[in-house]
Parts: sequence; structure tokens; C-alpha cells
Amino acid sequence: MSALTHFDAQGQAHMVDVAAKAATHRTAVASGRIEMLPATLALIEAGTAKKGDVLGIARIAGIQGAKKTSDLIPLCHPLALTRVAIEFEAASARQPGATGILCTATVETVGPTGVEMEALTAVQVALLTIYDMCKAVDRGMSIHGVRVEEKHGGKSGSYVAQ
Repeated sequence: MSALTHFDAQGQAHMVDVAAKAATHRTAVASGRIEMLPATLALIEAGTAKKGDVLGIARIAGIQGAKKTSDLIPLCHPLALTRVAIEFEAASARQPGATGILCTATVETVGPTGVEMEALTAVQVALLTIYDMCKAVDRGMSIHGVRVEEKHGGKSGSYVAQ
């Protein structure tokens, strides 16, 4: 995880030294969803929101969020990301009657530390952008269930959420 820290004898936090760690291919997938009124989802799907292409702009925002993670999370290493992919799916595709959007971020790098924080940040920023672009018509939107779905690479190996 790229936000690992350790403490010195005085209890001060420090960025973990990853210089001796092997550079390996690392991948993380995170997901989350934003719930909204059916009319809000219809606006997004029709592409008629006043601020424009909600999902297109949210995708770019998520990519930017992944790239800026070390600026937002203290002690998080800046990473050279090799891939950031943001996908959206209507929640009703998985759960009939649900009115929201699922966001999945896949982030990759070749380096000495993982990209879980970057994937989580990408999801949150993408979902916050949807909120920002639609808040004029639906202030009751809520973000839920943001979590790491899987990660691969590094000394700790793979993790896949249950």
C-alpha cells in the first residue's frame, strides 16, 4: 500500500523507505457507487445534464485523482502510473430497482509500492464529480461502498475481496 508509514523513537510518522524494494507490476481495482433519484440517473444516461457529459467528465476527474493521490494523502509515495481505467455501470444492471451508478477504477504501475490508494482516490473523485455535476437537481445523492476489490503484485501477493 502506498500510504504505509512507520514511526521513529519519538513517535513521529515518516514515509516508508521503498528504495530497497523490487520494482514489480502492481495492479489495484477499487469500486464504489453513488445513489440518486431515478430522474437524476435518467438525466445522466440521456446526456442532458446542464453541466454536460457527466460520466465523461467524471472519468477524466477519476484519472486526475489517481495521478494526484500523493498530493492528497499525507506520506503517500508519488507513483508513475502506467494505466488508469475508470468504468461506470448503472446500478440497476446488477440490482433491479437500484437507482445509482457503480464506478470501478483499475490502476497499474511498475514500481516498489502498490496502487490501492490511487484506485480508491480515483473512485472517490469520480463519484464526487458526479455529485458536483448533478447537485442542482439532486442534493440527496449519497456515496457508498468504496473499497478495494483486488490488488496484485508485491511481496504480500494478491488480495481479492469476498
